[in-house]
Amino acid sequence: MPSIYQNADSNIRKTWLLITGFLVFVIAIGWLFSQVLQSDAILYIAVILSIVMSFSSYWFSDKIVLSMARATPIEKKDNPELYRIIENLCITAGLPVPKIFISEELQANAFATGRDKNHAVVCVTRGLLNRLNKTELEGVLAHELSHIGNRDMLVSTVVVVLAGVVSLLANFFLRLSFFGGLGRRGNSRDNNGNMGAILMVAGIAAAILAPIAATLIKLAISRKREFLADASGVLLTRYPEGLASALQKIAQDPAPMRTANTATSHLYIESPFKGEQKKNWFTGLFSTHPPIEERIKALKDMEV
Repeated sequence: MPSIYQNADSNIRKTWLLITGFLVFVIAIGWLFSQVLQSDAILYIAVILSIVMSFSSYWFSDKIVLSMARATPIEKKDNPELYRIIENLCITAGLPVPKIFISEELQANAFATGRDKNHAVVCVTRGLLNRLNKTELEGVLAHELSHIGNRDMLVSTVVVVLAGVVSLLANFFLRLSFFGGLGRRGNSRDNNGNMGAILMVAGIAAAILAPIAATLIKLAISRKREFLADASGVLLTRYPEGLASALQKIAQDPAPMRTANTATSHLYIESPFKGEQKKNWFTGLFSTHPPIEERIKALKDMEV
């Protein structure tokens, strides 16, 4: 791999430490719910669900995402210029040429998916091809290829899955609590009434707060990977102005995305939900991407 990806292993290790902590968090939530419901099965379900969903998403996430985006594969003869740009960037980056897909969305956007560099996909929208010039398009494609080079797809997939598991467990717990599933705690021989009440309150609080905490962890990782891909992409093209100009155009694009989905929004180079995120600190916590202004400033401050 070229020098721009030499830090990929280090960054992945740091992120995997966070993911490991995330997995421990999932197991801890499952344990708490199992104690409140007096059923070890809840803990087993949490662990098994995490493993099964992570495995399934690792192998099939690209097909699921491309289906949701209604993207179709293209060949070199369909768009020679797009293919040439990607091929040249891949030669520079030392990456295999990924499969290329196009979504007929009018919004300018793009994403990369796949389980590794040998099974990667880059998807661009029709709006992106129509609105960007060659240097801007090259900047966007370099960003997406950097996600592949930095091995972001696996990290993003696992984090999204674990956040989903936490939400499922919390929803399951709250449904049981409302339908009388906690009533047996008071009859337990192993716990007095006060301990049962404390566990029940803790369980309900965890069921409400855990999905929020899981979402914040997921979004923090997503934002970090976007900054890294911006920097790696610029080191690949040696032209930060191209990506900065592209991000500006993408941010100002008013076209809606019909296939926008909260489950996949973090994959795009910029959030597909236009006009739905107000600029304040609270909603910023729940943004899948760093503010465009911060990304452009970081790009302009780079020395290449």
